[in-house]
Amino acid sequence: MKNAICDLFKIRHPIIQAGMVWVSGGKLAAACANEGILGLIGAGSMNPDLLAHHIEKAQGLVRPKAQIGVNLPLLYDHIEEQIDVCLKKEIKIFFTSAGSPKKFTSFLKKKGARVVHVCSSPLLAQKCEQAGVDAVVAEGFEAGGHNGRDEITTMCLIPQVVNSIKLPVIAAGGIACGKSMAASFCLGASGVQMGTRFVMTQESSAHENFKKMISQANASSTHLVMKDLVAVRLLKNHFYEQVIELESNCASADEIKKLLGKGRAKKGMLEGDMEDGELEIGQIAGGISDLPTTKKCIMNILSEFDQTIKKISLI
Repeated sequence: MKNAICDLFKIRHPIIQAGMVWVSGGKLAAACANEGILGLIGAGSMNPDLLAHHIEKAQGLVRPKAQIGVNLPLLYDHIEEQIDVCLKKEIKIFFTSAGSPKKFTSFLKKKGARVVHVCSSPLLAQKCEQAGVDAVVAEGFEAGGHNGRDEITTMCLIPQVVNSIKLPVIAAGGIACGKSMAASFCLGASGVQMGTRFVMTQESSAHENFKKMISQANASSTHLVMKDLVAVRLLKNHFYEQVIELESNCASADEIKKLLGKGRAKKGMLEGDMEDGELEIGQIAGGISDLPTTKKCIMNILSEFDQTIKKISLI
């Protein structure tokens, strides 16, 4: 396939492997890049030294012309150090999120980088365009991780964002197969970003307990919580129940922050504590039960995409 997203990132297929905390390390990003899509290292969970390690790891594993980038949530204190590490390691693709696109876009563009920002509404997409980004990720309410407070679902969000800006749009939120990829293209997207689907691959660094719990999830196993702090979609466990209890009693953001503490996501997603860990995952978790290699996963997505497009052309 050749389109705006393929041209922008010099990739063969317009698929982005999302940069997720505690899941998207150098191994996963490199494995995805080697199959012709864009692999992203999730820097949100990494201090500058660990980020440098994972960039070096990915660069040591990728084949010539394979493309990797870094996802940088802008809400963390050491964001400037992370950016410095990325530039020193010659990273040229940056996906930014959880903050203003104005903050670093101009600086990164002057360094010769491609910059993409994650948005959850048409208005935010317009602000991204004004900030000078190269493309946007339009992420619907179904997504895990840092989610939009407007609760606009992907099916509604994508066409509105496409109609509100002139930039290429990457669809995200609830996309995990060739059929949903085809639907995104029908809605006007030029590419797709998948997170939960790549959590459930052999190369992801998610703990086996986390992967097993995802494989057993159903349609109602996740819920968006902590909207007054940082809205995230969680698998339901003991920690989730504690959050719900606080929110039902009108707890303040500080009280929820105290419960969250530090290292809660690491405890769950990386170390495997399924009771007291924070388990961020997309709503599509209820539809994923297999655990393929990244290569097999991408092959299946592309095959189903091709079959779906052929069916559409016959209608």
